[in-house]
Amino acid sequence: MIGRVLLAALLAGIAAGLIFGALQHVRLTPLTLEAEAYEDMGGGHDHGTTDADQTASAEHQHDEGWKPANGWQRELSNFVIASMTGAAFAALMAGISLLSGVEITRANGAIWGLCAFLAVIVAPSAGLPPELPGMPAADLLARQVWWVGTIAATGAGIFLVASRRETWAMALAVLLIGLPHVIGAPVPVHHESAVPASLAAEFAASSIAANAVLFALLGIFLGIALNRYVKDLYAQ
Repeated sequence: MIGRVLLAALLAGIAAGLIFGALQHVRLTPLTLEAEAYEDMGGGHDHGTTDADQTASAEHQHDEGWKPANGWQRELSNFVIASMTGAAFAALMAGISLLSGVEITRANGAIWGLCAFLAVIVAPSAGLPPELPGMPAADLLARQVWWVGTIAATGAGIFLVASRRETWAMALAVLLIGLPHVIGAPVPVHHESAVPASLAAEFAASSIAANAVLFALLGIFLGIALNRYVKDLYAQ
């Protein structure tokens, strides 16, 4: 049974991820390349670093190891990562469905996708919008902790709204959804960037829109795949 659930999640996730990869290729990759050009041109910003700091930074960049070159290597990597991301989120959605006992079907798959989109993309983006290379950012660990906490709290709040009708549940849902934003996302030390604000805004909007398509397709494809391969999932 679990094997069939994983198979359905993998098929649905890879299919949605490939479409997401195509959207990345058309809309997001050109913006990323443009931002990288600005990042290279903005290398003259000095925020109090010494020659030793700059030398250490250069040595670190040389030690980063292999990374895909611009062109087919980068595009292939993007498609592989997009497929893996889709498969991972589809497996997570299927696991939540099993644990909660709420079935994902052809009829409600898009709703599942919308709820996942709100929890994973919209809520975190309110504090940490999608960023281009060269944009200022806060400490990585602090951002990761806030991002994961926001997703977990928002997801729990949405589940309460969808499954319970008691007043206490609604109040707890509002608290969970709002708490990460009351705490506030980590902020960068400085805000200087060579990347134009218009380019950053276009990338953020395009990234959120592409993810909306991804999660909608994940819900729809997962509902179809589970219906096809695991018809007796909730009957047992």
